Amino acid sequence: MNTLQNLHQHTTFCDGKDTPEEVVLAAIDKGFGGIGFSSHCYMDYAKYYCMPLDKVDTYRAEIARLKEKYGHLIDVFCGIEFDICCPERPEGFDYVIGSIHGLRFDGIDYEFDGVAEHFQKMIDEHFGGNGMAFAKEYYRQLTWLPDFADCDIIGHFDLITKHRDTVDFFDSTSKEYRFAAIEAAESLAGKIPYFEVNTGAIARGYRTTPYPDPFIIKEMKRLGFGVVISSDCHQHAFMDCHFEQAKALLKECGYEERYILTKDGFIPVPM
Repeated sequence: MNTLQNLHQHTTFCDGKDTPEEVVLAAIDKGFGGIGFSSHCYMDYAKYYCMPLDKVDTYRAEIARLKEKYGHLIDVFCGIEFDICCPERPEGFDYVIGSIHGLRFDGIDYEFDGVAEHFQKMIDEHFGGNGMAFAKEYYRQLTWLPDFADCDIIGHFDLITKHRDTVDFFDSTSKEYRFAAIEAAESLAGKIPYFEVNTGAIARGYRTTPYPDPFIIKEMKRLGFGVVISSDCHQHAFMDCHFEQAKALLKECGYEERYILTKDGFIPVPM
């Protein structure tokens, strides 16, 4: 069985650079056994990078067409990257990645993901400049995901460390921060079965290591989470970005197997 797979894949339906067909062809050329599409669901504050609501049916139809056309060469899956800021519960997808790109205050959603200035704006305007308070609130709202959708995979668990290599918004080595992250993992255990080791920030030059940090991966192992490896790909050249680094990291943290999606559901495969 060919177990090379990426389930976190963006295209021109949201903020990706390639059409879905270009992605499938690139995946076949790279020797992938499976490719999963995960367009950003619609978020009112993020119209510039998410999939419009009126494009969802077209998206489903296009992925279905590609399944039919290329299914003899590669497994093709239609997923969605869901955020609590999305107005509609995701239904009818092969899988759902649950992620947090913004925070909700009094029913109003605000974005923080993006360049470092976006993070700083969130911290200054909503937390009085207190980066640790921002980190704690992020993890608190991350635990809301199961209330909004039946998610299969937790996306980039510690996204708030995106700029850590260059900007120190809070001390991610502190006990206070680590307690907040572990508490969120414990809350999500048994509610979302898998998390991803995500190499996307490496491909885009933000980090030199994958999400999440090793201490989180070790806690996920202790709590019984399965793991998938993904590249959060926005350009097909980076579809398998640093997968070997991700595998090595998982082995160091005690994982001996990862999961891939098949036509019969998620199955474990050796690392």
